[in-house]
Amino acid sequence: MRIAISGAGVAGTALAYWLHRTGHTPTVIERAPAFRSGGYMIDFWGVGYAVARRMGLEARILDKGYQIDSVRTVGADGHTLATLDANVFRDLLGDDFTSLPRGDLADTIHAAIAEHVEMIYGDSITAIDQDDDCVRLTFGHAGPREFDLVIGADGLHSNVRRLAFGPDTDFEHYLGCKVAAAVVEGYRPRDELAYVTYAVPDRQVSRVALREDRTLALFVFRDASPEISDPKAQLHNRFADAGWECPQLLAAFDAGDPGEVYFDVVSQVRMNHWSRGRVLLIGDAAGCISLLGGEGTGLAITEAYVLAGELHRAGGDHLRAFDAYEARLRPLIEAKQSNALRLLGFFATRTRFGLWFRNLALRAMNLRMLTHLFAGTVRDDFDLPDYGI
Repeated sequence: MRIAISGAGVAGTALAYWLHRTGHTPTVIERAPAFRSGGYMIDFWGVGYAVARRMGLEARILDKGYQIDSVRTVGADGHTLATLDANVFRDLLGDDFTSLPRGDLADTIHAAIAEHVEMIYGDSITAIDQDDDCVRLTFGHAGPREFDLVIGADGLHSNVRRLAFGPDTDFEHYLGCKVAAAVVEGYRPRDELAYVTYAVPDRQVSRVALREDRTLALFVFRDASPEISDPKAQLHNRFADAGWECPQLLAAFDAGDPGEVYFDVVSQVRMNHWSRGRVLLIGDAAGCISLLGGEGTGLAITEAYVLAGELHRAGGDHLRAFDAYEARLRPLIEAKQSNALRLLGFFATRTRFGLWFRNLALRAMNLRMLTHLFAGTVRDDFDLPDYGI
């Protein structure tokens, strides 16, 4: 089938990989003028890791990844308040675990399809008209085209979802937080293989050292308004007086390319159905669990594999495949969304007592006898199908 995919992120490129591998003709449409990197540091494990291994990408991902050895919380003077040994997670998950910038993972998948799949940059879908035979797409720049299916893999603020299902307000649920991330050059100090975090009530900033003298910084803060205009002004307003290294990190953000700063709301997407006729949503477009869940990227890769597998198993019957895809994945996504809501207090703790208790919990997690208490939030209760593809 001719399948249009809106979005060249992890979900879209992973889906294009599997569709091409199973004999379809995917076309990826991306509104950005070129492939985009950047984003925040992610931990990559679970079923998404297993799918990446089936794609033959494990070695390249590990080469780009970082074996973080600790998560460290510091006070305003830089003194360590709590340290979590990252081996706690390896004890739970085994060796199938690494950390890397989201953009590096996306780039690895993109490189695997770039020579085989049509990629359209600098354009977006403006209208979707479907009937029993095909879907006709209108674009902002290119002429109209027909496809057999359209897949919205275009993230939290999905354009395809808006066109085919309705306005964002019907599906996006703002969790009262915002996030900003950027890679800065030559930042000091560096703490190799450590995720260093500083928090005050309602605000948290973290940094992690990358190769080539780069540092990835992440800001998370509570905000009653979901407005996302003028991100640098919002960051200065919330963090200029927060203490620790916040002034230096803000200055590094200011000196960098504004286009390389990731800034967005922390929200979830909840929908009763992920498909309508010949149009289906995957990844954050259908069921964003939010940054707080920590596994959205791995889930996107899993969803791409399952969708391609169900299309293969259904022999081209897209309605049957779409129903099977949703039935298989919805329980997993909803469970991950529930876990993410419980972690909101960790990323944006409201009170100083809450921060004290969080540090106490981090220290307690180093006790191996307690690790099973946290297993439910990191292990995937999902049997990955083998579609023979």
